[in-house]
Amino acid sequence: MEEYRVLLADDEEEIRTGISRKIDWAALGFALVGEAGNGEEALELAEQLRPDVVLTDIKMPFLDGLELCRRLRVSLPGARLVVFSGFDDFEYARQAVSMGVSEYILKPINAPELTRVLETLRDQLDRQRLERRDMETLRRRYEESLPVLRELFYTRLLSGQIRPEQVQDRAARYEIDLPQGLWTAALVHVDGDEGERDELLLLSVQSFLEKHFALEGCAARVVLYGDMAALLVHLDREDRLYPLLEELERLSRLSQSYLGFRLTTGVGLPCRGPEELNHSAAGARSALDYRVLAGGGRVIYIGDQEPLSAAAPSFEEEDQRALSAAVKLGTPEQTEAVVRELMERLRQAGLSLSKCDLFLLEVVTCLVRITRSGGLPVEEVFGEGFTGAVSVSGFSSLEELGSWLGERCGRLRDLLGRRRSDSAWQMVERAKDYIAGHYTDEQLSVEALCSHIHLSPTYFSTLFKREVGMSFTAYVTKVRMEEAARLLRETDEKTYRIAEATGFSDPNYFSYVFKRHFGLSPSKFRAGQRE
Repeated sequence: MEEYRVLLADDEEEIRTGISRKIDWAALGFALVGEAGNGEEALELAEQLRPDVVLTDIKMPFLDGLELCRRLRVSLPGARLVVFSGFDDFEYARQAVSMGVSEYILKPINAPELTRVLETLRDQLDRQRLERRDMETLRRRYEESLPVLRELFYTRLLSGQIRPEQVQDRAARYEIDLPQGLWTAALVHVDGDEGERDELLLLSVQSFLEKHFALEGCAARVVLYGDMAALLVHLDREDRLYPLLEELERLSRLSQSYLGFRLTTGVGLPCRGPEELNHSAAGARSALDYRVLAGGGRVIYIGDQEPLSAAAPSFEEEDQRALSAAVKLGTPEQTEAVVRELMERLRQAGLSLSKCDLFLLEVVTCLVRITRSGGLPVEEVFGEGFTGAVSVSGFSSLEELGSWLGERCGRLRDLLGRRRSDSAWQMVERAKDYIAGHYTDEQLSVEALCSHIHLSPTYFSTLFKREVGMSFTAYVTKVRMEEAARLLRETDEKTYRIAEATGFSDPNYFSYVFKRHFGLSPSKFRAGQRE
């Protein structure tokens, strides 16, 4: 099993040496990967080495053990912290506990006691590791989540958020049997006050339908879908559609006496395979729109209301989210797939020209909204003179329309990506300017900077390291050392004055950092520059 990584921090070298030699690290399942002589060095090493355990003295120069623990709780929340102290002081122990310290050991440290502590920590880390890797635990959690995952699957299936070729694989993963053949979607709406349709009411509707639906040769799945219940009905023969409508009418009448309220059901056109249920669901949704004219408490079949063509596919909220996600954060392939799916829905629907124009208008409106929310001129995406009026008749084919939409989506995606990159660069430049104006302040910190530029420290740290190639701490040290080197070359200021001028209140720590950065002490560096 992989050894756990340990970082040791103590300003007394003989203590570090004693601990290093007296502990049989490998036998305990640990590896001592680093040692630090002060808190600042320990913090930098922890950032590089990512240890599992940090052993630290409570009294150290530059940064004490408690402050080190406080910072490590943020940067390494999973690490176990052990504090050494020569002071049998309750206040130190109380503060250590508040920092999330695992163990508090009084000096002088003896090998048997530290060994027992490490054994305890190893057992804790082993349990944590086993829990992560325990496939039975993962399986049990997965099975506990299956009901939720199945509900989510049905919701995405009805909304058209699963690609047709993925439907059967996803269904098998969630242990759902979706046989091929004829399917129809029906959406059940609770009539009455919109505010009354809470989750408990919808659950009662779901239970009612599961218990009382009975039609020979037809199997129905009942799921919650937004603020409605949805029936996914598998028909064994084409001539079973009208018996299905009669059964749904019976249930609608029965609901008044069983539930105390009326149900209106919209039924979509049958589709050939579960992969097309989203089209049937769109028809069922359109059928429900007719309840204002047809009256509530009944079954409305879209084929009766729109007999000459299939139900018009509507550009729903789920479609807007999918298109927005692809354009804002997706790859070119993902964006093309979304546009291709939209064009395929138009192709299969066989709509009149006016209905195609309405669908296209909804898609273009969504793109215009994304463009404006991204702070981009609409003309950069759609071209000069764009008015928003786009008609299907202006294209020779659906392929040409798809190409036009794909080009606009691709251009919008590229412009938004470039704007994000420019924004990140500008944010880093603002940070550099702030550092240049405040590096002399010993209290300069990432928290102070983030308060100035209004970003969270975690996000800023990731952004800064990605753009600059080094951490905030390393960059501030670099700026301070470059200025210190300049002052040593060009002035006769005392070393302690230069330390103060570059943000160090402790001349000794300044000299320590300078030597580590340049390989020479400040005095030798100055002497070498003047020879």
